[in-house]
Amino acid sequence: MDYVIEMLNIRKEFGNFVANDNITLQLKKGEIHALLGENGAGKSTLMNVLFGLYQPEAGEIRVKGKPVKITDPNVANDLGIGMVHQHFMLVDVFTVTENIILGREITKAGRIDIKKAEQEVREISERYGLAVDPQAKISDISVGMQQRVEILKTLYRGADILIFDEPTAVLTPQEIKELMQILRTLIKEGKSIILITHKLKEIMEAADRCTVIRKGKGIGTVNVSETNPNELASLMVGREVVFKTEKTEAKPKQDVLEVKDLVVKDSRGITVVDGLDLSVRSGEIVGIAGVDGNGQTELIEAITGLRKSESGSVKVNGKELFNLSPRKVTEAGVGHIPQDRHKHGLVLNFPIAENMVLQNYYKKPFSKNGILDFKAIYQQAKRLISEFDVRTPSETALARALSGGNQQKAIIGREIDRDPDLLIAAQPTRGLDVGAIEFIHKRLIEQRDHGKAVLLVSFELDEIMNVSDRIAVIYEGKIVAIVDPKETDEQELGLLMAGSNRKEAGANV
Repeated sequence: MDYVIEMLNIRKEFGNFVANDNITLQLKKGEIHALLGENGAGKSTLMNVLFGLYQPEAGEIRVKGKPVKITDPNVANDLGIGMVHQHFMLVDVFTVTENIILGREITKAGRIDIKKAEQEVREISERYGLAVDPQAKISDISVGMQQRVEILKTLYRGADILIFDEPTAVLTPQEIKELMQILRTLIKEGKSIILITHKLKEIMEAADRCTVIRKGKGIGTVNVSETNPNELASLMVGREVVFKTEKTEAKPKQDVLEVKDLVVKDSRGITVVDGLDLSVRSGEIVGIAGVDGNGQTELIEAITGLRKSESGSVKVNGKELFNLSPRKVTEAGVGHIPQDRHKHGLVLNFPIAENMVLQNYYKKPFSKNGILDFKAIYQQAKRLISEFDVRTPSETALARALSGGNQQKAIIGREIDRDPDLLIAAQPTRGLDVGAIEFIHKRLIEQRDHGKAVLLVSFELDEIMNVSDRIAVIYEGKIVAIVDPKETDEQELGLLMAGSNRKEAGANV
């Protein structure tokens, strides 16, 4: 069998922690090979070994049959291995071309020949159907386009083996569709791909074979055509996974959140929330469905005090919160699971224990007379880590050392433990595996059943349909329809999200 990559019995340790316990992965030429596992199972670690970012304690790597030592990413590049990271490695103020040639600049008489580089980038972009403007500035292009720049970067360096680390975690449904098309084009052009993911739908759609790892151990490799999502989920988490969220009928009571005629501008000064009205009652989950960029982010930031509004009213339990500071908003009984966990959810260089008290460190028992009580802080962290199944070596580990799913569980634990009357969950399961998603959905429904009001914002339509009691569709900064999830489907929601009215969308008005 001709394998382009063989990772044989790879072992990677961090101190006493074994991240990869003698894992074997073999990639055939011209295949899309999925690497599946829960958050923190060791997928990214294994690929960082292949890309030369980590050195393994044991095992052997072969590229096209030859044993190799990949001591750093430059060696990986020279061997034709490229990696598209989950968190993009791009310089915002540079153009697409400047980012792509960084470290591999074409020079002419000692000066960078940017015109020649732009031409090369354009040619590669067209060949693989990437449709990227070589002269655009990174700060001006969408997340999906930035990812294409990362792909171009690897192709420019001559990669024929590409590693994609959770490539769809930050993309809208439309961008995911386009990415799948790009992967197929790459395979047609003779590339081989390793796809790190835990989205079973994507594996079934795109991958040829799938290697499953659980808690650092290799569980096995299966042909995707001979398996199904339920079997893959069981292999991944080691038990049956329920895909349909179990919940009883909602029993909503009084309004907790009342938003009236809210107007919010974005950072460019353009009105993106345009006279919006919305209410969420105690004992219900209201899901906001919409295509990214229709004002969802700014709406949440305005409610939580992270962004100033122009006009309107935001009340929680009858108390006006319009343009109050984030601390005043949280003290009024609002919990917030932010959509960007790194920017607004955690201080990555703080221990996980200190992150667990970011919202109430200044109150008793965590602080006395302005002095932090670390014993109380660490006791609280131990309790939440156990209650919310946060997988971390210890409560002293830095937040950045945890996998994305475990960072998310830590934030959710912190917010739910404060017992807020209104819980705002923005993209709460973005980039998480089915086990973690199931856990988080249960927690949101638990909050609802305890009489809390929950506002869920998500780009995952099946999540909105599954978890919400009412769905508010947002389009160009307004709520254009409120629908019952039992009386709608993804097709109708999709049309409403694109601006059709309900009659056009074929709803039972």
